[in-house]
Amino acid sequence: MLSIARWCAAQGWPVLPLASGRKVPAGNCPRCQEKGHTHADCSCIAAGRWCHGFHAATTNPERIDRWWSGDPQFGVGVACGAAGLVVLDIDAHAESVPSRDRILPGIAIHDQVELEGLEHGFHTLALLAALRGEEDPAQDDGTLRVRTPSGGLHVWYRVDDRRRFRCSTGSGSTRALAWQVDVRADGGYIVAPGTTTAAGTYKPLGSTRTPRRLPEWLAVELTRTGHLDLPQQRSVPRMRALPQRARQAVIAAGGGRGRAAQILEAALREVAACAVVAEGAGFSDKLNRAAYTAGGLAAGGYVSIADVEGVLRGAADYARPGQERRSTQIIRSGLEAGTRRPLHIEGHPA
Repeated sequence: MLSIARWCAAQGWPVLPLASGRKVPAGNCPRCQEKGHTHADCSCIAAGRWCHGFHAATTNPERIDRWWSGDPQFGVGVACGAAGLVVLDIDAHAESVPSRDRILPGIAIHDQVELEGLEHGFHTLALLAALRGEEDPAQDDGTLRVRTPSGGLHVWYRVDDRRRFRCSTGSGSTRALAWQVDVRADGGYIVAPGTTTAAGTYKPLGSTRTPRRLPEWLAVELTRTGHLDLPQQRSVPRMRALPQRARQAVIAAGGGRGRAAQILEAALREVAACAVVAEGAGFSDKLNRAAYTAGGLAAGGYVSIADVEGVLRGAADYARPGQERRSTQIIRSGLEAGTRRPLHIEGHPA
């Protein structure tokens, strides 16, 4: 376990001890177990103790040697957020299939679609990838994949920019990517490959031992499903108006200077504002929300899909020129979700 911890730290991944034979962090000291005590006001982490789980994760070689030499049976966990990792935790549990709206949250699965044979997270993630015309992450041999003792799979990706994604469970009520597919990211940890628990060993598949960059289509899906961390957007300057050409296109798409055009322009103004910030502006989330709003207006009969898609592309190109493929994926996903929720403007019939 010590050699595994050292290897992870050498990759730049902060590590934490897991309880012997288990996949949970090693226990806190008695003081840190007191009710109301948190890592924020604790001196244990600064003193080199492992209290408070992933908050204490480190790449410090001396600390790592001391922890695992003191208890060689400790497992190894990796703090995903500090390591810049997003890990898809695919489960294969024997459970009843949930209602259709929870299989792929935010994506409607019509009653005509036959669900026979859909049993677990491998199937739901493959379905999501097929809908987007992308490779199934479970089959992605270009990145680190780790087989779990329970028959599941961890698919590791790295995030190279400043975007931070949050954790979720496959059945979460606030955010979820797919049924039986958990997301391990900022605010969580993952069991390191090679770690052995009472249930078995976490075994890497194939020859790839490092994560590749998070595919953009998955980043778009994680943004759509509420995983993108948003506080980074607070300091983004606001733009008073869209560029003149974009504004004229919005008015045309909205059928004049009515309420629909105003709603559409407000959403697109947030996208255009990203042009003055090179990164960390929350571009993907803002474009997704604008597309969702446009889809709702189209479903309500106020605008046409063709018109608003053109306007969205124009605003996206203004804010992030040269990223047409990424923007197109976001726009199509947002429009698709928005058209399932028609937007009706009070006092303004379509």
